[in-house]
This record gives sequence, C-alpha cells and structure tokens, in this order.
Amino acid sequence: MRTTTNGRFDIPLYTTAEAARFLGVPTSTFATWAKGYVRRPPGHPAVIGEPIVSSVRAERGYPTVPFVGLAEAMIVAAFRRAGVSLQHIRRAVGIIQREIGLDHALASERLYTDGAIILFDYAESEHDRELSGLTEVASRQRVFAPVIEDYLKRIEYAGDGWAERLVSPATDQPVVVVDPARSFGQPVFMHGGVRVEDVLDRWRAGEPLSEVAEDFGVPPEDVEDILRVALPTAA
Repeated sequence: MRTTTNGRFDIPLYTTAEAARFLGVPTSTFATWAKGYVRRPPGHPAVIGEPIVSSVRAERGYPTVPFVGLAEAMIVAAFRRAGVSLQHIRRAVGIIQREIGLDHALASERLYTDGAIILFDYAESEHDRELSGLTEVASRQRVFAPVIEDYLKRIEYAGDGWAERLVSPATDQPVVVVDPARSFGQPVFMHGGVRVEDVLDRWRAGEPLSEVAEDFGVPPEDVEDILRVALPTAA
C-alpha cells in the first residue's frame, strides 16, 4: 500500500527513448521492459513477455514512463549489468514483489533493506546459479553484489519509503539527476542545476562546448560525459 504518490506513480514524465538515455541502455531494450514483447519463432508457440517496469499508454512521441517506472528500470538495468538474463530477472522481480508484498517493490526502500536476503535465500534453496550472482555474503551478511550496490547508491528514498531522486548510471561519475520536484522531473546536471537538454541544445546549435559549459555553470567534463552517452542514442 502507498500512503502518498506526489505524482511519482501517476504522471508520465519520460518517453521510452528519454528513459533509455538516462539509464544508458538501448531504446529497444527499455521498450521490452516497459511494454513487454511477443515473439513467434517458426514452428513454435508464441513467447510472450509481460512488462516488468511501469508505464502508461500514450500517443507516439508522448511520455509513457512515470518516475516510479524509471526507478524500477534502474534496478532492472543493474540486474542486467550483473549478467542476469531477462528471464531470470522476471523471476527475481516476481519473488521480490511477492515476498515484500508491495506493488512497485523495485522502487521501494525495502528492496535495499530486504531484497538481498530474499534473493540470496531463494537462489540457495532453488540452486539457481544465475540469480545467485545478484548477491553475496560479506561480513556474514547477505548483501547485493557490488554492481547492484553501485546502482542502489544512486537512488534516494523519501520519508514514505519510495524512490524520489535518481542519479543516472549512464556515466561512471554522478553527473545527472532526476527529481520529480525539479524541472518537471527532467534530467538536470548535478553541478549547475540546469536541464541537460538546454545545455545540449546550445551545443547542437554549434556553440563551443567550453562556452556553453561556462554560461550554464556546468563543468566541461560533465558535459563531455553526457555527450559520450547521449550521442549514440540520439537517433
């Protein structure tokens, strides 16, 4: 049960392409997570994959992903980064949702506090070697593997226990953040506080990167980091 939403669950803020760019994953990959898929291999029954992150229906080109969907997708991206297949991720999401007893459990702080124990115990009991790669034992505690922990450290939770601020995992250093309470939830530079798109628009117009960065008060290296991850997916 949720005690509050503050628009984090209900208002679509990002297109599939925007959400994918923030996470540093291909747009087609994010679309599979948010919309599911149907595959029809020749001579075999259709294979249907249900969505595993929250989204809403909208006309083409309009936002479909609420903030909570982006938070959920950040965990899915972490699981994929750890080398877990989408099939096993679906299983892990189902286990977490059932054991935590919450919808949108991937966006809940309880994932951080309880998720590793839940997945570790399940992987041990079922001898699931793939899911076991998500967790480990450190100082006699069952914790998430370092790659998962790195993503979780980029999520801040509100007093209600739900994610409220995400730092993009697309760059090694923390450079860009989204917060539904700032700039209508659009990505902004952590240093400078300006929208990423406003900076990139000036650069696309042909202005030198150094001048754009100075005008907006953004470190040039931060703009360079974003250009490296934004340009391949801009199309």
